[in-house]
Amino acid sequence: MPTSGAVDLVAKKLNVPFFEVPTGWKFFGNLMDSNVVFGKEDYTPFICGEESFGTGSNHIREKDGMWAVLSWLSILASKQVDGAPLVTVEDVVCDHWKKFGRNYYCRYDYENVDKAGAEAMFADMAKFDGVVGKEINGFKIEKADEFEYVDPVDGSVSSHQGIRFLFEGGSRVVFRLSGTGVAGATIRMYVEKYEEATGNLDQNAAVALEKLIEVGLKLSDLVKKTGRKAPTVIT
Repeated sequence: MPTSGAVDLVAKKLNVPFFEVPTGWKFFGNLMDSNVVFGKEDYTPFICGEESFGTGSNHIREKDGMWAVLSWLSILASKQVDGAPLVTVEDVVCDHWKKFGRNYYCRYDYENVDKAGAEAMFADMAKFDGVVGKEINGFKIEKADEFEYVDPVDGSVSSHQGIRFLFEGGSRVVFRLSGTGVAGATIRMYVEKYEEATGNLDQNAAVALEKLIEVGLKLSDLVKKTGRKAPTVIT
């Protein structure tokens, strides 16, 4: 669910099924095994990925780099024409943006946050009082919810997976809370701004996301409720 929505755009254009699942590779495993193990719909060939850069498929069930490297080598080889200049990863990515647009993306991690403050912040956000239709910094909220996933294979329900604010035009801000143990909680804020193919595709990500980051901080009231003026880590 926190992963960039860039894949969604490709799937919609190619008219192939896609799934938005919670964090955790077990959800991918169920979808891969849907037909062979559970006797349900066959979703293979199947490609999956997560926001921490793990990528894999039903061909090679691992997420630590081998499939991703082989995939990129295959893509570059298919794009290369004999006698032409070497096609680079940058060339492929820029061509993709020109066709599908660009998703500017970053993640703010706030580590060892006071548990009570973090839980209060999420409880207040989850009220969604009058938030749909609200416009901040030019971003108008189209939908706000707490993500819940119903597994199409085994019917299991995964609730409270994160709070999402979806904006007109394809941008979004997502909040997840984890590690509410003795050491403190971790709040993750995922910020994603969609730029259409005809828009500015060459911006610095930090510059492109600046106003949307402000929106996320205002919606969550994070600074006031946690006392944190800056994230521990920016990815």
